[in-house]
Amino acid sequence: MDYTELKNSIKPFLDILDHKLLNEIPGLENPTSENLSIWLWKIIKPIFPDLVRIELKETPTSGVIYEGQRA
Repeated sequence: MDYTELKNSIKPFLDILDHKLLNEIPGLENPTSENLSIWLWKIIKPIFPDLVRIELKETPTSGVIYEGQRA
């Protein structure tokens, strides 16, 4: 996928998060990294069906990897 196409595809979701209090966004009332990764997955997976994981870094040594629900 072209980087510009990717950027344009995710921009609406980044705008939802940018400069916002996460706990005021519907679905993120408890905005842990784990919950944020699940929230992002639910939004982004339908647009990018080949998505296999979302990785969020809190610090250089800690974060979360979400690979969707197990069957």
